[in-house]
Amino acid sequence: MKRRTRWTLTAALSALLLSGLVLLPPELRGLSFMLRAAGLHGTAAEALARFDTGPFTVNELSVPTRHGPVRARLYQPAERQGRLIMLTSGVHAAGIDEPRLVKLAGDLATGGYPVLTPEPQDLLRYEITPRITDVIEDAALWALGQPALVPEGKLDLFGISFSGGLSVVAAGRPSLRDHVAAVLSFGGHGELSRVLSFLCTGVQADGVHRKPHDYGVVVILLSVADRLVPPEQVEPLRTGVRTFLRASHLTLVDGKQAAATFEEARKQEAALPEPAATLLHLVNTRDVSALGARLLPLVKDFAGDPSLSPERSPPPHAPVYLLHGVDDSVIPAIESTLLARALEPFTRVHLRATPLITHAEMDHEVDAMEALRLVRFWAGLLSE
Repeated sequence: MKRRTRWTLTAALSALLLSGLVLLPPELRGLSFMLRAAGLHGTAAEALARFDTGPFTVNELSVPTRHGPVRARLYQPAERQGRLIMLTSGVHAAGIDEPRLVKLAGDLATGGYPVLTPEPQDLLRYEITPRITDVIEDAALWALGQPALVPEGKLDLFGISFSGGLSVVAAGRPSLRDHVAAVLSFGGHGELSRVLSFLCTGVQADGVHRKPHDYGVVVILLSVADRLVPPEQVEPLRTGVRTFLRASHLTLVDGKQAAATFEEARKQEAALPEPAATLLHLVNTRDVSALGARLLPLVKDFAGDPSLSPERSPPPHAPVYLLHGVDDSVIPAIESTLLARALEPFTRVHLRATPLITHAEMDHEVDAMEALRLVRFWAGLLSE
């Protein structure tokens, strides 16, 4: 979260405290969580951020799945206040070490919620595949088989970005349907081919035009590279694309290293034969329009598996919470709206589209009423 947002969010949340509004204990827990998420230090609200919190330990695990063991991390509070939350990251090479994921898991754990963060290997490679859904299902089943972790026989599934939609899919599978208490899709999708079409064209499902983030269309290229270049060029092209994506993430933490990594991607482009060189050039120059036009014919094929789209999979029995940024340029907010409509005949759905979030992170100024809506959203989810 940016420093500017930290102060504006603090001001909005503090306004709630000063308004005299009476908050019930679940709402206090939601407010406490949001204050921790804002990263407050040395403020009058810091004491409330510690409301009903305590220490936690962190342990490294290896969790068995049908696709082989995956690395995982368990955040275990000293005093448990709620069910186990299984939290799956978005598409990112850092996996369970990604700082924002680590902070979110810690913010939940200090509030008394045990958190398990599995690491599907395909997410590390920036690939969106049915194997991710399988790993989410299998990791949840493993956790359910540990009575000390899940004494109630139920857990929560939280997913970020594309893992949000895939967590909804996993929650609807027969093995989990009666063992999931709540699902959170944070900036997730409803129908994958619809999102990929938006990333290629800039046209949302509702016809609204929005400039798509180059990150999303580049991730598509990774997955369909084998259909665009000769076999011997596939891995060199993917290496160049991953170098670009690594550089993009580095811009958030180390500008100098990011610049050096972007330069490395350009050198890799120069060493490639055609047509891989042109494709990596479109990536390096962020030419989303030209790259999207080449990828669009392959989208429906790539996204055809129902296990990649909650709207095309059996719905979960558990209540589903959908949180989305109204200006999200990777997965448009209309995705959560359409998913809510598809799920409402089958389960209870809570939808919150907010200007406070960009793509699965808080990054905007917010007024007190919007802060209250988010407090109540998190309070409802954490109290299910």
